[in-house]
Amino acid sequence: MMVPLQVDDVFLTDVRRTMQRRSGVSLWWLGQSGFLVHYDGVCIAIDPYLSDSLTVKYANTAKPHVRMTARVVDPALLDMVSLVTSSHNHTDHLDAETILPLWQANPHMQVACSAANVGFAAERLRVAPTQLNGLVLGVPWQHGPFTLHVVPAAHNTRECDDAGHERFIGLVIEVGGVVLYHSGDTLHYDGMEARLRHWLIDVAILPINGNDPARGVAGNLDGVQAATLAQTIGARSVVPCHYNMFEFNTADPVHFCAHATAIGQQYHLLQAGERLDIVRE
Repeated sequence: MMVPLQVDDVFLTDVRRTMQRRSGVSLWWLGQSGFLVHYDGVCIAIDPYLSDSLTVKYANTAKPHVRMTARVVDPALLDMVSLVTSSHNHTDHLDAETILPLWQANPHMQVACSAANVGFAAERLRVAPTQLNGLVLGVPWQHGPFTLHVVPAAHNTRECDDAGHERFIGLVIEVGGVVLYHSGDTLHYDGMEARLRHWLIDVAILPINGNDPARGVAGNLDGVQAATLAQTIGARSVVPCHYNMFEFNTADPVHFCAHATAIGQQYHLLQAGERLDIVRE
């Protein structure tokens, strides 16, 4: 099993030291599509998966979720998180065994997901729907210094509820003069680039595990597609994710790196638990 660059106490020490600095935007890869983001003493967690719930759920089935990378940190120790966001309802993006310990460690923490998924998320987290924040396309949502904008995602297609709210979403996050784009799980869809070019994106966080129907799960961009999308939307840099977590649903980042290099797209290949400091030049 792969060992994260920083684990448990070492990871927490890095986070706390960064928070004391209180300048600039920093993010850490938590594994899969999970990221911790800090600015000015405020930390948010995007799609955190910090448990073995899927490994247990799918043990002895045709789709075993065998872990490839050890957990970065016990979520119960992340007592600095004031917001958790979820891009969609799949467990590696909406994990009760991660979010509930986070909530216990941070009683005033907020949880936000697409307005289409509030009912499902409330049932999974065993809370009233009124305790969750429903995010809506076209309506910016503020959390401290963070401004969140919903963008659609296609996993594998775009889907909406009866009210027209997207079931799969990405987030464009403006904070500290920096713009982040976390796509959630997505394939390419018509109009994607035009929508994202509205922002000057500093870091695009994109999945690279690809779309293989033989896996029996919805797919994502592959490495070549992710690097190409980042360049097309004008992202200053791209961080790949959604690989090296489960053996049956991963990809070698070498293809992503090779294509990004070939087209001149800057990228940062992080190890689980690694920090990236973002400065707009």
